[in-house]
This record gives sequence, C-alpha cells and structure tokens, in this order.
Amino acid sequence: MTPFLRRQRALADFTLAALARRKGKNIALIAVYSVVVFVLASAMFFAASLRFETTTVLEGAPEITVQKITLGRQDLIDGSVADEIAAIRGVTEAHPRLWGYYYDRINGANYTVMVPDDPEMMPDPGQIAIGEGIPRARGLEWAGAPVFLSRYEGDLKKFDVAKTFSRDSALMTSDLMLMNEADFRDFFDIPKGRYTDVVARVRNPNEVATIVQKGSNALPQMRFVTRADIARTYQKLFDWREGLLTALAFAGILAFVIFAAEKASGLSAEEAREIGILKAVGWNTRDVIAMKMWEGGLISLAAFLIGTVAGFAHVFFFGAPLFAPILKGWAVIYPDFPLSPHVDGLQLLTLALLTTLPYIAATVVPIWRTASADPDAVMR
Repeated sequence: MTPFLRRQRALADFTLAALARRKGKNIALIAVYSVVVFVLASAMFFAASLRFETTTVLEGAPEITVQKITLGRQDLIDGSVADEIAAIRGVTEAHPRLWGYYYDRINGANYTVMVPDDPEMMPDPGQIAIGEGIPRARGLEWAGAPVFLSRYEGDLKKFDVAKTFSRDSALMTSDLMLMNEADFRDFFDIPKGRYTDVVARVRNPNEVATIVQKGSNALPQMRFVTRADIARTYQKLFDWREGLLTALAFAGILAFVIFAAEKASGLSAEEAREIGILKAVGWNTRDVIAMKMWEGGLISLAAFLIGTVAGFAHVFFFGAPLFAPILKGWAVIYPDFPLSPHVDGLQLLTLALLTTLPYIAATVVPIWRTASADPDAVMR
C-alpha cells in the first residue's frame, strides 16, 4: 500500500471514530439529508421511466398522421384523402381512422373511443372492449357487467363488454373503449365516408420529411403530424412536470445547504477543541481539511445511498404514490401499470453531483477558516 493510501485509510478510520462519538447528531443530519435526496431521486426515476414507456409505445405508432383543419380546429376528413396520401411515393400504407373522446357524466372521466384497425379486435355490434380503468372508475364490481353510455339527458345506450384489457397494457388501454364502426357512427352521429384522421406508414423513416413536404403541397388544407412531433410533445410535457418537482427539491437542497453552512460555521465547543488538539499534536491545516472532507463525504455517501434506494423503492415498488398525480397529470383515470426500472449511470452521476457537492462545499469552507486559526485560540 502506498503512503498516500495509508494516509487516507488512517484519516477514514479516524473520521469514522469521530462520527461515532457524535452518533445522535450525525444520524439526524443523515436523515434530513436522505429526505432531500429521496425527493430528487424519485422525481428523476419516475420521469425517466415514463419517458422510456412512452418511447416504447410510440415505436409502434404510424409515422404520419393527417388531420383536416377548419377555422383553426380539427374537422372530419374525407376517406378519399387516404388514397391521395397512399399515392405519394414512399408511403406503404394509408388508412382513415375513427376515434374520439366520450365524457362520462357519472364519474367525470374522459374515455378514448376508437374503431380498431385490426379486424380481429373489432367487437361485434352492440359490444365493446374496454381498458381496466373504466370498470375501476365506474365501480363495476363484477366481470361482464354491461356499460350504459348517455350522450345527453334522457339518452341511454347499453353495450355488452366483450373484453377487458389486462393491466399489462394499461399505459395504452386504461381509458380505451373499442367499438364497432357501425356503433361508433351511430353513437357519435358520424356520416358515412367521413373519418377523424388518416394515418400513414412509410418505407424509409428518413423520407418522412420529404413525404410530409409532398403531402403538404398536394393537400395544403391538411395538417401533417409526425411521430417525432408527438414524441417531442411528450418530452416537453414530462420535462415540465419533472422540472416542477426538481425546483421544489432544489428549494429543499438550498435550505439544507444553508443549514449545513450555518452549522459548520458555528462549530460546537467539542468540535473546535478537537481541531485545536489535532493542530497542537502536529496536524496541519491540510490534514484537518482532509479529515473533514472524509467526514462530509461519508455523510453524503450514506445519505445518497439511503435516499436513492428509498426513491427507487418508492417509484418502482410502490408506484410513486407521493408524486404520481403531479408527474402523470390530473385525471379521473390513472393507468394502473407497473413502471419498468430504467436507471442509467448518467442519472446517478447527476443526482450525486446535485446532492453531495453543495453539502461538502458548504461544510469545508467554514472548517478551513477554523483550522487556519491558532490552535490555542481555537481551543479557548
């Protein structure tokens, strides 16, 4: 072992013994410090996991969505537009879709109602397939209970539930209601030949911009939305919500740093006497600062590990009940699905830098001022 490592090992042993002598104070400090790390870690882990889940879902989405805009609002589109989009070179498939939202006055929830593209998923007339969030929001306690939908006062239409999607696909299907095309047109009063929008798939994703340009020139009254546009919208949404929680966590970190700096600048008589004795027996200022950096590092490491592990368990084992409403958004139906752990080294490094460096800097500077003073004056 080199002299440097032997010196660091001796400093670490001495620091651990010093921390043990002030056990109660240091445990309280680590507990408060861990809570600050826990809040920031939970926000980072939860937002990163939602981004990962959203990216995974969008990988299967069509590359281009075409909408008709009338008076600045989305309007129903003619089915013939799908043929014009399909005729553009590079487009492999284009078809119109029927989908919309239904506001349930019973519980105040909004359901996404769609006619599925896959014929195998198409319910029979009078039947629907629903996500697991709908019976949960409606309080339907037995499987197979019919669903009654009302469009206006005095109207009531009954649908039999042909299928309920499992919790595994809750991120996409929690508030989803699949309906037969004839039932959809009848329920929402959509005329034949009219659709909500048109979706297109392209052969080469690198040609999306070119195809959008060609489509915009041929159909100037249409709006072309790409999958990348949707991904950027979700990214901004999660960044905003994560930033809100991070700002709150930073306020906690700032308060904690001020607290740590104040405590360090006003050393207790025992700590001041300890520094004075160390200087008197031959320790120089550099040794004292190194010992205090070990102390700050060990406290920060303990708080970082406790806060990070608690944040991981809070998000991925318990579903982040403290922050989920903020990060998911406010809604009657929350998708009930397990979050997949998605933590990388950059996240952990960022979290460590944000939480440990301010504390170490706040404690070392006042210690340096005390250690630089005359030992006799310090002990007095």
